[in-house]
Amino acid sequence: MKSLKQQLLLLVLGPILLLSLLLTVVISIHMKERAILATETKAKSDLATGEAIIDLMYPGSWQVKNGELYKGEHKINNDLELVDYIASLTGDTVTIFLGDTRVATTVRGPDGQRALKTKVSDAVARTVLKNGQVYLGEANVVGEYYQTAYKPLRDSQGNIIGMFYVGISKRLSDQLLKESIFTVISISAGITLLVALAGWFFTQRVIIGPLQQITAGTMEVASGHQAVKVEVDSSNEIGQLAQAFNQMVEELQKLTQQISQQQGQPQLASKGAAEVDTPASLASVEESLPKGLNESTLKQILAYLTQQTEALSAEEIAEGVNLTRVTVKRYLDYLEKNGRIQVEVKYGAIGRPVKLYQIFEKG
Repeated sequence: MKSLKQQLLLLVLGPILLLSLLLTVVISIHMKERAILATETKAKSDLATGEAIIDLMYPGSWQVKNGELYKGEHKINNDLELVDYIASLTGDTVTIFLGDTRVATTVRGPDGQRALKTKVSDAVARTVLKNGQVYLGEANVVGEYYQTAYKPLRDSQGNIIGMFYVGISKRLSDQLLKESIFTVISISAGITLLVALAGWFFTQRVIIGPLQQITAGTMEVASGHQAVKVEVDSSNEIGQLAQAFNQMVEELQKLTQQISQQQGQPQLASKGAAEVDTPASLASVEESLPKGLNESTLKQILAYLTQQTEALSAEEIAEGVNLTRVTVKRYLDYLEKNGRIQVEVKYGAIGRPVKLYQIFEKG
């Protein structure tokens, strides 16, 4: 079963992680849509820029002479300087078509050569050449996908004789999109980590820490020791619980004092310790126990040590008798001082030496 700390952290971090995941998905979808819109806008702008440059460089109408494309009196077929110049200004791939065939282009095929005399896809040809519309969108250009813009070229009579194209590589835009999404994920992970640390600190300091103090105090009372008040600086329900515990401690102290006064003897008499039916090593306690030590707990620890065949540390003994290490250590110090147990100091390779405790063998 998970501890209370783990449950609280899960309660805090669970919704935050879910919210971060949902936000990342929504932002990624939105960024993808915005990236597509941005590339389409750029393609339209670059298309108009390229067309304006061609009109300035070569005035006149588009026309076909002897099966070749002309702009005014300038032949466009194989005019690679023109498309390279426009590409250098826009950063796009640029192509001029005669009909559906490339006659000047910066697009290169798999072999690295310019894709001259290759044809456009049927979907683009149908939209631009047949329907006379501008085509905007993703298209396969010689085996690679681009965000494209195609515009029909018309002669002086208005007949469609070719197309002008600009395209932005999808590979580059997708890479930019991936980098942006990675940035969003990194920021979300960083915020989640900070919230996790803050949640851990809050639960440990405000909830778990005070509860551990109250638990330790309750175990002290349950084991018969002199009750000690807990110091919890809190005004919430945990603070109220600490106040109730301290009130209980006060009442127990008053009740103990009243019983001691009525009996006319010290609160922690050692009479019962003389009746312990244990080996000679557990002889009766002749003198009164020091303040804060309880006879029944002392007998419990001695009985546990008697059953062991090897020396144990204070932590192991505390776990065996179900008491806190601090409580058990006080009794072990008392027993060591009175010669009831033998102590061995064990030195490890790293760290502080560890004391091991064992009951003296009979005789």
